Amino acid sequence: MPLRKAGSYSKRYTVPYTRTSKKKNRAYIKTVPPQKIVKFTMGNQKMFKEGKLPYTLTMISTEWVQIRHNALEACRMYLNRKMDDKFGGQYLLKVLQYPHHIQRENKMLTGAGADRMQTGMQLSFGKTIGKATLTKKNTPIFFVALPNLKAVVQSREFLKEIKSKLPCTTRIEYQEIKASPVQAQQAQGAQ
Repeated sequence: MPLRKAGSYSKRYTVPYTRTSKKKNRAYIKTVPPQKIVKFTMGNQKMFKEGKLPYTLTMISTEWVQIRHNALEACRMYLNRKMDDKFGGQYLLKVLQYPHHIQRENKMLTGAGADRMQTGMQLSFGKTIGKATLTKKNTPIFFVALPNLKAVVQSREFLKEIKSKLPCTTRIEYQEIKASPVQAQQAQGAQ
């Protein structure tokens, strides 16, 4: 069965009723869907900790929205592939949102004879079909650390290309991390 369109789910900031009970047969949510996001941190963490990736880009949501885990995974795969090809592992990419919210669907049949096979709104809580993250306004979604300004320009283009995969409007913030005094001393000592 294909994915249900995102418009089927509320955009208001309300946490839906997801009853769990101590007695398993009375709990409405029986199983939690598996996580589709494979990795949350990619690239070279060691370079970032050493201060060799001083330029950062952060993609931030400008509205409250539910972002599905398959949309986050599609963006992550695209960004990781493009950055790995361009920068040869000299970058750090992080997915900052974790999908906790369980989405559910009350499956309805359509077509001739379907009225005799379904229960309608009786027991309409629905079955779990996926996960999403409830992202508030001005919340970061992706974080990228890069070695130079040329990589920043190219990465900004990559982040603009994934905007169509996300259900919200976003903005990209640029920041340059200054080296701490300890890192500066270590760099001078190494020379």
